[in-house]
Amino acid sequence: MSGRMHRGWPGAGGRGGRGQGRGGWQQSDLPDAGDAAAWLQGRLPDGWFVGAPDVTVDREEILIVGELPPVEGEFEDSDAGRAEKAAAASGRISRYREQTREERMDIANQAEHRYQRKVAWGARIGDTEELFTTASVPVMTRLRQPERIVLDTLVDSGVARSRSDALAWAVRLVGEHADEWLADLREAMAKVDELRAKGPTGE
Repeated sequence: MSGRMHRGWPGAGGRGGRGQGRGGWQQSDLPDAGDAAAWLQGRLPDGWFVGAPDVTVDREEILIVGELPPVEGEFEDSDAGRAEKAAAASGRISRYREQTREERMDIANQAEHRYQRKVAWGARIGDTEELFTTASVPVMTRLRQPERIVLDTLVDSGVARSRSDALAWAVRLVGEHADEWLADLREAMAKVDELRAKGPTGE
């Protein structure tokens, strides 16, 4: 099983959490979570998921979402058939959630001690995905990890001074290409991080 890591904000593994400061967030004492996907690769039981789970990390949470085996049976290619297939997938996910609850709690406790972040779980079958008890963090309103990732990208890039400022900015930004723009911004920030790591060459 090869773990896949999605960093919720630039430097999520290496720079830890931050407090609000001039031009962005200052470092705090969160442990490095850059190896979270690899650690989970070794810790998760074999056979839980089809392939590697998606592991997403931000300052507050580690979210683990894995693909379960597809449901068996024939389903008509109609609205009713697709609804039945989705219902069967939801039932399979519910069964996985109940059967693995105790061991997931044990793994979560170990990961929370190691990385000082809450751990949340999810599972998907095809287009059906369910998340289990993911964290909501107050930022003018309660936001889950995907929304926090957007805000942190805006803060870390210097577009916004704080999460609250980023939230207000994002509300004003109602554009057709917002997702594409954020992806371009993250790519540009990664190039800046590479240049910072290289340092001046004197050439």
